[in-house]
Formats: sequence, structure tokens, C-alpha cells
Amino acid sequence: MDLQQLRDSVKPLMDERRYRHTLSTEEVSYDLALIHGCDTMKASIAGILHDCAKNFSDENLMEECEKYRLPVSKVEKQRVILLHAKVGAAFAKDIFKIDDEDILKAIDSHTTGRPGMSLLEKIIFTADYIEPLRQPIPRIDEIRHMAYQNLDVAITMIAQNTLDYLNSTGEPIDTLTIETYEFYRALTLPHSKADRKALTNAD
Repeated sequence: MDLQQLRDSVKPLMDERRYRHTLSTEEVSYDLALIHGCDTMKASIAGILHDCAKNFSDENLMEECEKYRLPVSKVEKQRVILLHAKVGAAFAKDIFKIDDEDILKAIDSHTTGRPGMSLLEKIIFTADYIEPLRQPIPRIDEIRHMAYQNLDVAITMIAQNTLDYLNSTGEPIDTLTIETYEFYRALTLPHSKADRKALTNAD
């Protein structure tokens, strides 16, 4: 796939700030994939497309969910912006003709995460959070450093930061974010080899 053509195709769907974030996320996704042994082409594609629906209005996101028959949870009805991930995955498949399920899942889970993510999912979830154009975030330097050492620990820190922020603002919390935090926190705590294997295979 021609990555520059994909970048050019996605650009009209975004404002300038979102497009810069997208390119920055793509770059970090590539770097993390290279370091952690993931397919760099898949990481680049998912990085480019992860926010392709982010600039849509709440009304448009709900309309697209109806169009693609995507389920909408109670929390997603309260925080409609969360829907940009699953709508983005639908766009990736329908508009950008991406048929790789791992890429589609990485786009779908990049905001809330989920227990038992694939390596590519972990990379996109993390890259979206740590890319250098992000506004200052608590512990961001520590998280960035950890992302290149241990993705599971970085994901735990990201999910904890997200939960702390949402609790401080009183915004509704998607249960997947809680489940992601609990899963990766348990995974990174000292366990027997058998326990770690069981957690890793839980999907």
C-alpha cells in the first residue's frame, strides 16, 4: 500500500491539528513496531487511519453507527466522541479498503483499549497517547520512556492516567477502560509463569 496516498486520502477528513497528530502518531507507531517486533507497515496504516472519524460531529458519528449497524453503549451515548474509534474502523474497511482484522481492531480499540490486546493494538493505543505533539500530561515522560521498554507497563500507566482524569472531571467512564487497566495492572504485577500465561491468553 502507498502510505503517502493514504495520508493524502485521510487529510480532507481532518482539521490541521488532527492531521499533525495523525502523522505524529504514525511515526511513533512505526518506531514502536520496529522496537517491539511488529509489522511496521500495519503499524503505519493503523497510525494514519486511527483518527479518521475524530473530526465528525456527535450527530454524524451517531448517524454512521446507524449506517454501519454499530452498537452504541450507554456511556457512548453520553460521550459520543468515543464512537470515533469504531466508526474509524468501519471507515477503514469500507472507504479505505483495509481488510486486515488486526489493523481494524487496533483502530477500534485505540481509545479505550481492551483486555488481551494484540501487539499492534498495544502499539496504536500507546502511540496515540505518547506522540510528541500531545499537550503536557502527568507522568508523560515516564510513560514515553516505558513504552520503548515494556508496552504492558506503559498501557497500565496510560489507563490509570485516563481513569484519574475522568474521575477528576466527573465524565462517564467506559467499562473497557477500567477492564484494560485492571487486566494490564494484573499482568504486570509479580505472578507465577502459569498465571501470566493465563492472563495473556484471556481474550
